[in-house]
Amino acid sequence: MKILLATYWSIPHLGGVWKYLSQLKSRLEELGHTADIMGYGGENTYVQLSGGKTIARDRWSPYVYSILQKEKFPKVYQNHLVEYTEVQRYTYELAAAEFGLGEYDIIHTHDVISTVAIDRVRPEGVPLVATLHGLVSHEIRHQLQTIHKSPTSDLARPYFDEIERLGASSADVTITANDWLQEVMIEEFGVPKEQFEKLHYGFTVDTFLEEQAKPTTIQAPPDKKVIVYAGRLIELKGLDYLIDSLASLKDRDDWVCWIIGEGEWKQHLESRVKELGMQKQVLFLGKREDVPVLLKLADICVLPSLMDNQPLSVIEAQISGKAVIVTDAGGLTEMVNHGVTGLIVPKANTAALLSAVQTLLDDDAYRQVLGEQAREWGVNHWSMEAGVDRLLEIYKRFVPSS
Repeated sequence: MKILLATYWSIPHLGGVWKYLSQLKSRLEELGHTADIMGYGGENTYVQLSGGKTIARDRWSPYVYSILQKEKFPKVYQNHLVEYTEVQRYTYELAAAEFGLGEYDIIHTHDVISTVAIDRVRPEGVPLVATLHGLVSHEIRHQLQTIHKSPTSDLARPYFDEIERLGASSADVTITANDWLQEVMIEEFGVPKEQFEKLHYGFTVDTFLEEQAKPTTIQAPPDKKVIVYAGRLIELKGLDYLIDSLASLKDRDDWVCWIIGEGEWKQHLESRVKELGMQKQVLFLGKREDVPVLLKLADICVLPSLMDNQPLSVIEAQISGKAVIVTDAGGLTEMVNHGVTGLIVPKANTAALLSAVQTLLDDDAYRQVLGEQAREWGVNHWSMEAGVDRLLEIYKRFVPSS
């Protein structure tokens, strides 16, 4: 089969979606298929396709603006984020049409916006499968009250809610990683239950374990347990609550915390750590290429998210055999078995998070058992080979001759 893997987001980007797309492409090609990846690039200034093909945004955006005239579509211009998204979506759609989609046996989109766009221009007879990696509408709602807050924020919510509904219902089948996301789509957005298939992301376990054998310039300090957060540094990851909980432990000298990643919240977090006098205990390591090795050195992994779906950081922690603490946000409770493969605490609850961290710092045997059980479960459950086999079964429903 010739397969197009498409996303509206930039490629490459920091986050689990890009890593999954990369691993999925590699596995499909190992099995003899051809897979291209399409997405924005260059700070969203062009749309790109595997093989170096690019179409500049400026090629199509003037045309889009000529159609989306303010007099005819005033609601588009009531909020800047709506205007930007609508123009980018149509530009993406026109670039996809210019690239030509007729050569593909099947198209697999990975967010609601690309799904809506490609459904409008896909040639007749080309199947469309969509995988949803999170709730765009809920994240946008939060942003409209924080980083994108404006007097017209309330006017933007209906637009993104409709994009969510259309994106979840426009493909021939919509894949989610868990029951939580399906239930939200069914109950809140009215998408029919029969639209969905549940399939968690696969992960290249063997490759990840091989990477853990590579050298690193970072060393775990002697006689201290290492607490690790790995992911984007954004408000929705709940890192303020982690720092608040660690502040209650700053008089202990038996731990350090490594915060791995980049994001818009980094400067804020660094300032808070400095204010609390924890610069020697909470270290910001930035974007790292040796995350597998750093996880091997860790003792405890924490993901204090306020909103999440199926984060890669939890998968990597489990495969690394580490005790993980997560919140009860989104799909996290379907990834961790409380008291068996990790600990689950209420989101936005500093006291509960502190208690969980203290438990794992103080009880070495319990921490090790949780990690061992997480590894045993994770290595089998997150297998990329098994995940792609199931995905191909879905593809073959629509491309029976493959």
